[in-house]
Amino acid sequence: MVRIGKNLLASAFATSRSSLTCTYKCGNACADDAPNEFASNEYFGDVASQALSQRAYSRRAALKVTGASALALGGGAVLAACTSDNSAAGGASASGAAGSTAAAPKGDSPEGMRFAPVSPNKEDAVVVADGYEQNVLIRWGDPIHEGGPAFDFDKQTAANQKVQFGFNNDFAGLIKAADGTLLYVCSHEYTTEPMMFRGYKKEDATKEQVDIGLAAHGHTVLAVEEDSKGFLKPILSDKRNRRITGFTEFTVDGPAAGHDLLKTKADPTGMKIEGTLNNCSGGVTPWGTFLSGEENADQYFGNVGKLEDEEAVKHLKRYSVKNKEMSDRAWEKYYDRFDVSKEPNEPNRFFWLVEIDPSDPNSTPIKHTALGRFKHEAGQIYVTDDGTVVCYSGDDERFEYIYKFVSSRKIKEGDTKHNMGILSEGTLYVGKFAGNSESEIDGSGELPKDGKFDGSIEWVPLMTAKSDGKHESHVDGMSAEEVCIYSRLAGDKVGATRMDRPEDIEASPKTGKVYAALTNNKYRGKTGAKDDKGKERTDSAGRPLDKAIEVAPITENKNGLILEMEDDHAGTKGKWNLLLVCGDPNEAYSYFGGFDKSSVSPISCPDNLAFDEYGNMWISTDGNALKSNDGLFAVAVEGERRGETKCFLTVPKAAETCGPMIFGNRVMVNVQHPGEIETDQGHPVGDNPDPTTAPTSHWPDGGDSQPRPAVVQVVRTGGGKIGV
Repeated sequence: MVRIGKNLLASAFATSRSSLTCTYKCGNACADDAPNEFASNEYFGDVASQALSQRAYSRRAALKVTGASALALGGGAVLAACTSDNSAAGGASASGAAGSTAAAPKGDSPEGMRFAPVSPNKEDAVVVADGYEQNVLIRWGDPIHEGGPAFDFDKQTAANQKVQFGFNNDFAGLIKAADGTLLYVCSHEYTTEPMMFRGYKKEDATKEQVDIGLAAHGHTVLAVEEDSKGFLKPILSDKRNRRITGFTEFTVDGPAAGHDLLKTKADPTGMKIEGTLNNCSGGVTPWGTFLSGEENADQYFGNVGKLEDEEAVKHLKRYSVKNKEMSDRAWEKYYDRFDVSKEPNEPNRFFWLVEIDPSDPNSTPIKHTALGRFKHEAGQIYVTDDGTVVCYSGDDERFEYIYKFVSSRKIKEGDTKHNMGILSEGTLYVGKFAGNSESEIDGSGELPKDGKFDGSIEWVPLMTAKSDGKHESHVDGMSAEEVCIYSRLAGDKVGATRMDRPEDIEASPKTGKVYAALTNNKYRGKTGAKDDKGKERTDSAGRPLDKAIEVAPITENKNGLILEMEDDHAGTKGKWNLLLVCGDPNEAYSYFGGFDKSSVSPISCPDNLAFDEYGNMWISTDGNALKSNDGLFAVAVEGERRGETKCFLTVPKAAETCGPMIFGNRVMVNVQHPGEIETDQGHPVGDNPDPTTAPTSHWPDGGDSQPRPAVVQVVRTGGGKIGV
């Protein structure tokens, strides 16, 4: 029997996100009750700990921890909070540190990972591995057309912003057009108005400020070319350069197109949607388009308290649309579409996966309803050997689900019209993740008798979209259209497994294994929550709310984990295990695929994933809970060094690392919300409501400049391949 070390309960949950970031990025989602609290389906924490313990048992038996107690890397490993200040250079722990029983690794890191790791730091700079250099491709406000307006922080206009690079760039992709030109594409997730306008107060926001915010959302398409060093530079004369904004018209396809729940006064057809919002990560398709997930769109809507339709309020709450009065940006002051008391269906027109053709600047972007409506972090395509197209997507909120869509269409090379309909026909599934020894789990941290802690996946069909329009629901009591619009409710009904903020999901091009970043969940294992009558909350199965039932007695998944799936892709079965339980390698709870923890970089809050040409996975982080800047990490996923983790770069103070792209001779990341904290003294917003007067970052321009989100690219000094 293996018990949990009490030292793992020491610290409270905290990330590096500021209140500004929490407000404007996700509407303070983690400050409120999770919208999935009362579903009766199981928690991933109940089964995840089993898989981790099995990996620990089979690879290294058990881990020794300080004191009389011992910890297998199951149980509390997934859920423990940190106690370390993570001060060791490069994240390496001392010889014989807690949980480090494996022999020191021999030989070199895999190709693509042969660089000296960057040490944890708090610098106001992008810090890259030795032997590499960097530059900025484009930053917020830079023009995307030849002769376009130059950026002036104090003279912004909506007209200018519509032809300038947007704010808070997240997803990034590089697509080769038919003529060989490279097209850089990215999403602009959200705006932080207090960082954009001096003395900003939402109550006094002008229409021009609102319009600038809407114009700074959306996407950018930018033609680029490579210089002699391998850096990319804009081709401002290219006619394909384009901004897609909160004003751009989108068309709707799939089962929900034209449904009554998508109709508004401005759009009685339910087929034309104005704008896209909170576009987080995405994916590049094999047919030359890019996908973008509408994520935390709930925060843009206000006046829920004035809505008298109780059923509508219930559905809005399930999607976290909760602003009883004014929203965080007060856009409803000038646009009725953001006032749910006037347009209760408008939120139903968001939370979709959108598709954009970057090669055609006159094309109308599409919102695909067949892929379900939820907080899409991304949409990643995998094509099976027989040509079946599968799209994986996570719903990025606490206790939400992992989905996949299996298309009934196959790719036709060169047929853009056909290929743009691939995501319109097929079956939407949601995942159920089961441990192999659940009946033995009592929450004590004991290993099950069979010593196994991996598990199985069942993909439950929710809806099938058909070419003849006779769509089929697989959920009792819901039509196919309702499944698309209320996918979360459909997942609830079929008992999908509640996860810890499933974000980017991507398949390895080498092995076909699918990896999911589960960023964190401060409510994992939390007990004693009370309802409005003072009674302990329970779910519909009568279990204490958020209690970790299966070998997960430690509160708070603080640093996140990486889930590895051996999926049959087009089928309904698969297996899963945990590759990483992120955190400080000095602490017993963390786990790096069985690799010696004295030789890894600390990593916290995984967000976006990418793969290099050698098959290594690269992870960008968001909200580092280890008192260091976020960064980009390379991880070996196969071979004797499986689990080896090395930091390649870190981003500036208070910034997030987004949209990693790993090429043979170039690494690119989007640097989002640099300096997004209140003042350089750390005072709360109420003490100093204008963070522009004392910005905590001056990246990327230096001096006394305001911080600006930007695109960074890194090449090897003197040329050559990355990490070899």
